Amino acid sequence: MKEDLLHFIWKYKKYPINQLVSTFGEEIHVVSTGMHNHLSGPDFFNSKIELNGQLWAGNVEIHIKSSDWYAHHHQDDVNYDNVILHVVWEDDISVYRKDGSEIPTLSLKEYIPLMVLNTYQNLFNSKNYKFINCENEFNEVDEFIKNNWLDRLFVERLEQKSIFIKELLDYTNNDWEQVLFLMLLKTFGSKINREAFIEIGKSIDFSIIRKLNDKPLQMESLFLGQANLLGSTLEDDKYYSELKKEYQFLNHKFNLSPVFKSPEFFRLRPSNFPTIRLAQLSAIYANNNNLFHALIENNEPNFSDILKSGTSKYWDTHFNFGKISKKSKKGISNSFLNLLVINTIIPLKFAYSRYKGGLENELFLKMMSEIKKEENSIIANFGKLGISIKSAKDSQTYLQLYNNYCTKDKCLDCAVGASLMNVKV
Repeated sequence: MKEDLLHFIWKYKKYPINQLVSTFGEEIHVVSTGMHNHLSGPDFFNSKIELNGQLWAGNVEIHIKSSDWYAHHHQDDVNYDNVILHVVWEDDISVYRKDGSEIPTLSLKEYIPLMVLNTYQNLFNSKNYKFINCENEFNEVDEFIKNNWLDRLFVERLEQKSIFIKELLDYTNNDWEQVLFLMLLKTFGSKINREAFIEIGKSIDFSIIRKLNDKPLQMESLFLGQANLLGSTLEDDKYYSELKKEYQFLNHKFNLSPVFKSPEFFRLRPSNFPTIRLAQLSAIYANNNNLFHALIENNEPNFSDILKSGTSKYWDTHFNFGKISKKSKKGISNSFLNLLVINTIIPLKFAYSRYKGGLENELFLKMMSEIKKEENSIIANFGKLGISIKSAKDSQTYLQLYNNYCTKDKCLDCAVGASLMNVKV
């Protein structure tokens, strides 16, 4: 038995509602189960319960055993003073409030239909699944239920990404242009260097970025210098020496302090080397003034024209300083452009829309539906289940489903799992 199943049973009234009796012998009628609380405090707020015909309003706490009340130290927490009903699977001890009054207890053990328990056990204890709990039943769920749930998950994913954007807004005193800069750095840093790139961004006063517009050499030297990538001596590399000289000038002028630790090269493909990514981003900022307006406030931006600025010619024959490579343009690829739009532009557009009071969910659904799907092992495994994933809107949605529900066994909070249990969420 798990507590989340008891939450599910209580929330969706999977019990005989007209036959409930407390361990005191009081008849129980559930007028309102209350609002499910996923944070600290009682499990359900503002419940309404009739005990022997008398209406009580307050909170409901749920445990596997009554004694969990004391194991969790609720007797010392004022947040639990207004609990009017203790719902448990097994009543093994009497529970009292701080004032000495005993809390009525409902033991669900004798009331739950065997079908509910069997369905739950089959969902979580299958020995056959390799990827997700419901992989054998996923395609049996009604398409209308799934499609509505997936649309909700897409918006939920954007809302989740907005939390980080809100943190950046607090850090920058609501400077959306600087937030865009830090968000772009996060994506350009990829999984290996995202944190390091954000620290590089935070080490630069954004007013300096504004002053270096139309100065590509200085912009690039600023990015690479702050990344602590210009600290060596390479006398045979003329371009490196030029960048280092420019950075020394900027360092003196703006009193700069580079990050302590340089970004990683290890385990990265050359096209993802921090030298290349920082050179690409510096070119974008050197060639575009007021990037936030161009990308976020503009309703129909041409992402490719704005974000696919080429790097300096030096990088055509280099991935790192001092090492000549086969000649190739180091512009941003279409696949990386899609990642920028998926992970930076659309989340920022969504957050900015909410900031301005807008609710254009359909716009973001449409934009994501026009972008090619992401390719990774999670998406591939959903594909093996016969699930059609056609666009970035689909891949983002299934990533949200997998990472926030499937891997956490939150099946009872998912419309697919709840449907298999025969209720709506």
